[in-house]
Amino acid sequence: MRSFKILLACVIIGFTLFSCKKDFLERSPESVISDAQYWQSANDLKLYANGFYTALPSYTGFGTIGIYGDDADQGSDNMIYINYNTWMNGETIVPSTGGGWSSWGTLRNINYLLANYGKVRDSWSNMKPYVGEALFFRAYFYFGMMKRFGALPWVTKPLTSTSPELYSKRLARNIIADSILADLDSAISYLPSKTASPAGRVYKEYVMAFQSRVALFEGTWEKYLAGTPFGVTGGNGGKYLQKAADAANKVMSTGIFSLDNVGKNYGYWSLFNQTDYAGSKEVMFWRQYNATTGPAHNWHRYTNSGAGRGLTKSLVDDYLCMDGNPIALSPLYQGDDSLTTVVRGRDPRLAQTMYVNDGNHIVTSNQPGGVPNLIFTLPTFGSANENKPATGYQVYKGNNPDYYQQYAAEIGTTGLILFRYAEVLLNYAEAKAELGTLTQGDVDMSINKLRQRVGMPDMNIGALPTDPNWIFPNLSPVINEVRRERRVELACEGFRHDDVLRWGAAGRLFVGWQPLGAKLNQWATVVPASQLSGYPANAAGYIQLYKNSPAMASGYKFNINRDYLSPLPLSELQVPNSVMEQNPNW
Repeated sequence: MRSFKILLACVIIGFTLFSCKKDFLERSPESVISDAQYWQSANDLKLYANGFYTALPSYTGFGTIGIYGDDADQGSDNMIYINYNTWMNGETIVPSTGGGWSSWGTLRNINYLLANYGKVRDSWSNMKPYVGEALFFRAYFYFGMMKRFGALPWVTKPLTSTSPELYSKRLARNIIADSILADLDSAISYLPSKTASPAGRVYKEYVMAFQSRVALFEGTWEKYLAGTPFGVTGGNGGKYLQKAADAANKVMSTGIFSLDNVGKNYGYWSLFNQTDYAGSKEVMFWRQYNATTGPAHNWHRYTNSGAGRGLTKSLVDDYLCMDGNPIALSPLYQGDDSLTTVVRGRDPRLAQTMYVNDGNHIVTSNQPGGVPNLIFTLPTFGSANENKPATGYQVYKGNNPDYYQQYAAEIGTTGLILFRYAEVLLNYAEAKAELGTLTQGDVDMSINKLRQRVGMPDMNIGALPTDPNWIFPNLSPVINEVRRERRVELACEGFRHDDVLRWGAAGRLFVGWQPLGAKLNQWATVVPASQLSGYPANAAGYIQLYKNSPAMASGYKFNINRDYLSPLPLSELQVPNSVMEQNPNW
């Protein structure tokens, strides 16, 4: 792989960072002291490992609403952006260089610690947490690459320009998955429990939770993409599903974590706008921001508007009614002629995920001079692209209404949730459902805890209502309802893109799909026609944002035989003596 580059690890007293300088492969990471002098104590390992944490998600720029816009930015049926998604439309082209394949320097820096920690003259008990961190971040890196590219070379040492691994064939994705899970097993054995871990550092139970995510992804990928160009010859999705269930169950069995008791009235919404999650039993890992010492972020400058994104009718329609029935069966459903009617009698999480003009949705609070709270009345149709709503269903989840969070640049301090216990419960339930071993007891200890928190009826797997609009009619009622619960609980947290791919469902959900939003006519008398003119509607009156786009005349054109994986750049395929093969049908 000619594109292996070094992100030099610059060790500075008390802090570690990675630069983006390109250099020769054989060049050792530079530091303010020599390499021979550096590896002396466990604290040196800690300082070096600090730099690994930059790989975790972080949102600090303009024009984003953090993870709460990822369902749109990555491409899914939950949310859309003001411009259509070119990947979903089959418009991706093979890049000359880069294309996500050029980030291998991150791996080299991780492997550099793993190759050198043996030089440290310190006790193993002091060193092993940082070795565990390195193994976790190697697994984290590889999981991201496997999701994007599938088969990969597996590299466990810092390479030089003459290393034969540079020209080796990619290993099958199940081999990579096994190696990722093995790294995570080792990390789990080395890392302390949360109760003994310093704040902000990777710990044992978090790695278990992440392992459940990895195993669930691979297990369902191998199950649902078998027989396609992306299937695994001789694959065994069941073993990964069992691993996912076991890893999740280990976390659940610790007794350390639970769902935060946030209350039914806007407690779910408030869970996502806190500045400090140190006391949370649900938020397992998060990124802290600080306006004084940095870093801070800007995403709350956009959560009081549409941010160019919006929930789809598909997502909104999937929320159950308060009687536990889908909208097609429930007498509680009031229709969708307005924002207030569409949420009436519905799962409370819907009205806590999108703005509703019911007098209760605070846009901005704590305004200077004692100005009353700004209450949501209607979407920001007349704004510039970065502030306008895409569908009329405007994202409320993640909004911190504090005036100073919203209107001052680079001082946003709302914490960024990276993993919460709710996902562990959902991973457990889904893995068991896919294995065909889900019991009512399993549901009671997972999905029903999520439902009870917001006042929804329990799921009874022996008496599930038959929804005529199930998204996956060829699958069992149990799997449909488990997937629905996942979609609802994790909406706008960036999961849906991966979920659609690992279920092999892009053909059903994307191909020919014309995303719809709210009914446009509800604003005809309160919004100037000039502001609504950029929002075409279909024959039934729902906003169909891309209706007039020639590229979207027949809906999305996702290529089901190609677009599940990204292409390798041409530069990798043209290296002399390279045996790299392009991904299917690129």
